[in-house]
Amino acid sequence: MQEVLSTTTQNKIKNPLSNDGKIGRYRWTICSLVFFATTINYLDRVVISLLKPYLTEQFNWSSGDYADIEIAFKFSYALGMLGVGSLIDKLGTKIGYAMATFLWSLAAIGHALVTNTFGFIVARAALGISEAGNFPAAIKATAEWFPKKERAFATGIFNSGSNVGAVIAPLTVPFIAENWGWKWAFIITGAIGFIWIIFWFLLYEVPARHAKLTKAEFDYIHSDVDDLAAAAVQTEPKTSWFKLLTFKQTWAFVLGKFLTDPIWWFYLFWLPDFLDKQYGVKGTAIGLPVAMVYTMSSFGSIGGGWLPLNLIRNGWPVFKARKISMLIYAVCVVPIVFAQILGGVSMWLAVFIIGIAAAAHQAWSANIFTTVSDMFPRRAVASVTGIGGMAGGLGGILLSALVQKRMFVYYENLNQIETAYFIMFLICGGAYLGAWAIMQLLVPRLKQIEI
Repeated sequence: MQEVLSTTTQNKIKNPLSNDGKIGRYRWTICSLVFFATTINYLDRVVISLLKPYLTEQFNWSSGDYADIEIAFKFSYALGMLGVGSLIDKLGTKIGYAMATFLWSLAAIGHALVTNTFGFIVARAALGISEAGNFPAAIKATAEWFPKKERAFATGIFNSGSNVGAVIAPLTVPFIAENWGWKWAFIITGAIGFIWIIFWFLLYEVPARHAKLTKAEFDYIHSDVDDLAAAAVQTEPKTSWFKLLTFKQTWAFVLGKFLTDPIWWFYLFWLPDFLDKQYGVKGTAIGLPVAMVYTMSSFGSIGGGWLPLNLIRNGWPVFKARKISMLIYAVCVVPIVFAQILGGVSMWLAVFIIGIAAAAHQAWSANIFTTVSDMFPRRAVASVTGIGGMAGGLGGILLSALVQKRMFVYYENLNQIETAYFIMFLICGGAYLGAWAIMQLLVPRLKQIEI
């Protein structure tokens, strides 16, 4: 749908100088909004893993029951990704992001109304399909508000919100459950999303229509676009998934997400259980080690965006900087294979090694997301991100159904759950190197897609 340039936008395009001659920093306000949305998204997502001991006791869950609930979330998340990227491209970032946050906040609170295991499957499915909107909207907002050279850094910052959410959760959710009951943990965390929506509507607009954005910053944001007016007025038709799936670049992103997203799901949903089964850590005691893992992940997410940015500033081509950085992060995951062996000396050593792997994942994630905006025009970014997110969800479903559910139940019955976790750590250690090799094979050098 064609948009008409506002007077403010026309002035920005005509007048190359701002009043003070400075670039401005409003884009970082937008980045902070996306950061907080991602924090809330992951806070709502991870609550159930911390409430698992309470819910297992009340509903008599087995590892298989918990895996089924986890699969329900992943399946609906993947299903949501099937169309959410295209929907956000059509609705626009402002309305699309607000709608997704509103729906997932309702779903999160809805967990408090559940009275049986099937009810949790339904509640997790509702949460999954609505939470699917976060990353396509976040990546689209980043593509709208940042030039390419800053996108990995901005993505790393907002992506660190997933770690902050995962840090806040173990420090608060067990306390709420112990003092007020598990239902209030869902209600309180779910309600935070409604507060964010208020700030989103007050502060967000696309650059071409934002009254607080200076001309200098507008030009800087679009400094890698030849036709500034075309960047402000996006009149091109939307691109179908069928068309996008004809490009090797799409498949590189899809397969990279398919192989590595499930590893992050594993950390989110099974880390508290690992610490319980391996070291007997329960209740509020789980807070500190889990918080340590995700605090380390936050540094990995931001550092993961900083490294390619620094390489680019030192003259490296964008794609080479991204590719070499991702290889380094893939190698940093490998030591998780030895987490249990070294964890025999100290639980904290195991936690530290898992923290390094989780940090490396977040560094990887910040860059794999940015490869989409490197290779595709802005109007296709949310759609391609949605396709990749769906692939990540499907990978998580397969890992849970074929490996975690069957293997965990099998070894749990043998009282050898440690073996199941060792096999999972082996999978974690090799996933990123495999994904990097496939992406390198499909897209050995950067080629901009023309649609």
